[in-house]
Amino acid sequence: MLFPDARAAVEHARDQQPVHDPAFDIAAARRDARTAAAAQPREDVAEVRDVDAGGVPCRLYRPGDAAPGVVVHLHGGGFVMNDVEVHDGAARRLANRTGRAVLSVDYRLAPEHPFPAAVDDTDTVLAWLATHADAEGLAGPVALHGDSAGANLALVGALHHPGRFAALALVYPFLDPTASFASHTDDESDFDPETVAWYWRHYAGPAGEAAYADADLAPLLADPAAIAALPPTYVATAEHDPLRDEGEHLARLAADAGVPVTAVRWLGQVHGFWRHHDVFSAADPLMDQVAAFLRGRL
Repeated sequence: MLFPDARAAVEHARDQQPVHDPAFDIAAARRDARTAAAAQPREDVAEVRDVDAGGVPCRLYRPGDAAPGVVVHLHGGGFVMNDVEVHDGAARRLANRTGRAVLSVDYRLAPEHPFPAAVDDTDTVLAWLATHADAEGLAGPVALHGDSAGANLALVGALHHPGRFAALALVYPFLDPTASFASHTDDESDFDPETVAWYWRHYAGPAGEAAYADADLAPLLADPAAIAALPPTYVATAEHDPLRDEGEHLARLAADAGVPVTAVRWLGQVHGFWRHHDVFSAADPLMDQVAAFLRGRL
């Protein structure tokens, strides 16, 4: 059963134009998201500045008296929507609650830049961080964090660099382009099958469904040895999220491989609740829980 705030959000979403409507305007939707985010109150952070990470634009947030280390944040949005501006408020809260620097990555978006552009940008940022951490005052342990599509990219980044990261935190990860898990039939969610499929089609781009067999797009297909090399991992899922089962399947795969895993299902919630702390009463507790997990491993 949906909790009241989630129920209200789902009912509101039903009045909105769906992304799979042929008349849906991606560019206008991106502008609207930035405008809405800019109107939200934002926490102060001691240092906020834009950086060029090997050609990939990023934004660095450093709280006062920051402890050593950095959290690399990859934003959600189905690989099509959102950017560092939309996630600015969430990145500020994450920095203040972890007490660490947060590097928010403005990776390229589909459909203009389909797979593997976002994966390549993530790897570029991680390579830049490995060589520029001292110069940027970011020396210390590194964690990866992402929500939805960003959680996919964070997981792929960890799989590409075994042994490098201190922690991995994934919020309702978007992992299975085949949408084969039972949670995709949840009729209480506003994230319907047509919408899920629309995002995957745009991300795969010209490669089409052939890309669905690539573990860099669908990381549940990763080699078991690579999954076993993941760092301590936190996975949050939402009860009424079509992506719930794929996130929990990842958690089980990692736990069975010997990875220290913390997996939490948030009852009564829907996809997307983590970022909207002004709408969902569970958003701040989830942020606090993720931050506590990261603080304990950085």
